[in-house]
Amino acid sequence: MKTLDELLKEGVSGRRVLVRADLNVPLDGKTITDDGRIRAVAPTLKALAEAGARVVVCSHLGRPKGEPDAAFSLAPVAARLGEILGREVAFATDTVGTDAEQKAVAQVDGGVLMLENLRFNKGETSKDDTERAEFAGQLAAFGDLYVDDAFGAVHRKHASVYDVAKLLPHYAGWLIAKEVEVLSKLTGSPERKYVVVLGGAKVSDKLAVIDNLLDKVDTLIVGGGMAYTFLVAQGHEVGNSLLEKDQVETCKSYLERAEKLGVELLLPVDTATAAEFAADAEPQVVPSTEIPADRMGLDIGPESAGLFAERIAAAKTVFWNGPMGVFEFPDYAHGTKAVAQALVDSEAFSVVGGGDSAAAVRILGLPEDGFGHISTGGGASLEYLEGKTLPGLDALENL
Repeated sequence: MKTLDELLKEGVSGRRVLVRADLNVPLDGKTITDDGRIRAVAPTLKALAEAGARVVVCSHLGRPKGEPDAAFSLAPVAARLGEILGREVAFATDTVGTDAEQKAVAQVDGGVLMLENLRFNKGETSKDDTERAEFAGQLAAFGDLYVDDAFGAVHRKHASVYDVAKLLPHYAGWLIAKEVEVLSKLTGSPERKYVVVLGGAKVSDKLAVIDNLLDKVDTLIVGGGMAYTFLVAQGHEVGNSLLEKDQVETCKSYLERAEKLGVELLLPVDTATAAEFAADAEPQVVPSTEIPADRMGLDIGPESAGLFAERIAAAKTVFWNGPMGVFEFPDYAHGTKAVAQALVDSEAFSVVGGGDSAAAVRILGLPEDGFGHISTGGGASLEYLEGKTLPGLDALENL
């Protein structure tokens, strides 16, 4: 795929560049609670603006239902982006309407304009190719060139991600180029020992990545809510813990396959349990094989945290996706923090697979530069590791 470096060599001064960014940041009202995704795309936008391009930024935010919704406006994001770039970012109150058109016409070389939320338009996410293509045509009118730097959206066949690339000369921004470089290392020939740490609520969300990576890793560590289905597959009771009964047989097959491959599949040996799902529920640590019938597991226990940290310390490559417990509850954040701290302390090449894991790094106050790479796309990074074709990358490479 062509990259931003190639585009900058060609020259962009005076040219209109439509940039698809992933600015889907968490908001508390109008307050951005984590600006990581804005900071991640800023280098691409800054480079284009400083090279004299007329930059038009488009992104989605949240899940509005194909029509304007003030709760999902990108206006606060435009303001924050301006602060990070150190230059004014004009904001259009619509996406492809009159205000956007007028402000695009008024742009000067080096100017940055952000369009309103793409998902205020049904055509953005439509499964109807014609409807999606029509919206893509309206978006493409804002650019002479197209740069995709929205890694967190490349697994979506949306108008701004896939169809616009059919209409304009297209390039991968620095963020996408970096994400692909890093993730390709994990699926190619990673330096060993190679440890993958998976957590999060549902094992069903991670089945494909387990299936694709099981014969590539030395150790697969499973924590979080998904661990309880594996424990049941081993014949243990898990009380009121999260359980996907329909996945028990699949987990059994993975346990058997790991044993045949000589891969260590490591589960929590102890669990921090609670009587109810509540932040103030008193934690009680028990062996994972002895979870009481009236309690639920909400975090890995201290022995498990130490065990997982030992495996991470011995690794040369580590991929982590998914928290070890309900890290939003302080009493049940210890496991997630222990894994994250082990990655910081490790000399391994460490990759945090976006989503809740990236959020946990920031919420728990860990240094972002302590990790080899923090992905901006949880779903996209997992689908890449599953071996799937991602529409946004396919468009950049083949259209």
